Amino acid sequence: HHLNDRWQGHLRGSEDSWAIQDEDLDYRKHTDNFGKGPKGHSPWTGVSQFLQTSQKIIQFASGKEPQPGDTIIYVAGAFDLFHIGHVDFLEKVHQLAERPYIIAGLHFDQEVNRYKGKNYPIMNIHERTLSVLACRYVSEVVIGAPYAVTADLLDHFKVTLVCHGMTEVVPDKDGSDPYEEPKRRGIFQLVDSGSNLTTDLIVQRIIKNRLEFEARNQKKEAKELAVLEAMKRLEEEKH
Repeated sequence: HHLNDRWQGHLRGSEDSWAIQDEDLDYRKHTDNFGKGPKGHSPWTGVSQFLQTSQKIIQFASGKEPQPGDTIIYVAGAFDLFHIGHVDFLEKVHQLAERPYIIAGLHFDQEVNRYKGKNYPIMNIHERTLSVLACRYVSEVVIGAPYAVTADLLDHFKVTLVCHGMTEVVPDKDGSDPYEEPKRRGIFQLVDSGSNLTTDLIVQRIIKNRLEFEARNQKKEAKELAVLEAMKRLEEEKH
């Protein structure tokens, strides 16, 4: 239900951010029905009311620093609508070393929208930060990590391994591979989470459930109106 509310809220965002493609027409056609009140006006603004504070981050952060002998592993992505697929991936990454120290790089909202399109990300950078920090396998989060995993980033954090899941890697703005540097260093590894759950799949399920809910309500309403009409006719016949 919370997820549904979150999705509804963000669906009311700017129409300009939608990538209008043939396969999206059905998907897009129904989004205007989301979050509408009984008078057809949406109670949602499309702007998250979430307020980030440093105290909130401190409460969620592990506070652990890497120790000598730790394997520093870097993973990057949107981590949007943080779900069991993400947890499975991070758990698999965590199992790659005896003493793993996982750093998750989170891309800024604008960057996620560049490679995901539509109204992604559903959750903003602050919400995604706290979601990932709350995961027991993650030790540190880079808020607004660069899309390309640069030499500077690898050297700064003394990264010994870079991992990515089985999802597609969209090229950077200049068409280059964002994992070019870790691959050149021989420290890149693909990790299969074993889960087929994705953020896209969750969103599709929410839309499907919402449409089914609306269809059931419309049928129910039609039946109720028919009963009311029949009762009205009976009353009129009596008089």
